[in-house]
Amino acid sequence: MEISVCGPADVALLDRHIASPGTLSFRARRFARQQRGESTCLLAWLEGRPVGHVEMRWLGCDAPAVRTARPGCPEINGLGVWPEELRSRGIGTALVRAAEGLARERGIATVGMGVAKDNPRAAALYARLGYQPLIDYLDRWSYEGPDGALRDCVDACAFLVKDLVRPALRNGRKPRCNEHPPSRQTRNDHADTRKVAAFHQQRHSP
Repeated sequence: MEISVCGPADVALLDRHIASPGTLSFRARRFARQQRGESTCLLAWLEGRPVGHVEMRWLGCDAPAVRTARPGCPEINGLGVWPEELRSRGIGTALVRAAEGLARERGIATVGMGVAKDNPRAAALYARLGYQPLIDYLDRWSYEGPDGALRDCVDACAFLVKDLVRPALRNGRKPRCNEHPPSRQTRNDHADTRKVAAFHQQRHSP
């Protein structure tokens, strides 16, 4: 298995292999955020086909409750593995750890992710990876159906956080979720690609 940063040609390939709700591609919207420097989309590949994805949203969760509880905290979002028979084989874990590696390279001390209340399997995975509950919130999202009508959805979720590093107190204060200004966080995708490659080289080294 390999993990890489999503490229322009990958979006259509993802839509062929991994369906998304509605007529508008979720992957296209995620890639557009990456193009604006707001996120990095990672893909897992097995035998030349995409089998999973995750988005590191550098600007954080959209939910106001989460932004209030933990301002500026980047969010690991949209984790998925397909087909179902490939789940529980470490692909999701590898994607999360690759996203965490990108955050560490950017000097980010804490990251978070949301999990639906009706998804105990995912919650158990995130707990094993060191994520702790922060706050409950409502995740509001929408998609366009085949008839062109916009469908609004609301999911009851919990937002989880993980400390990637535990640096010493600076001048008696704890470091913020993100110690660096946005300009430091909006490095280009080539830099992220090199970091993902280095991550995998370390993982597969004897």
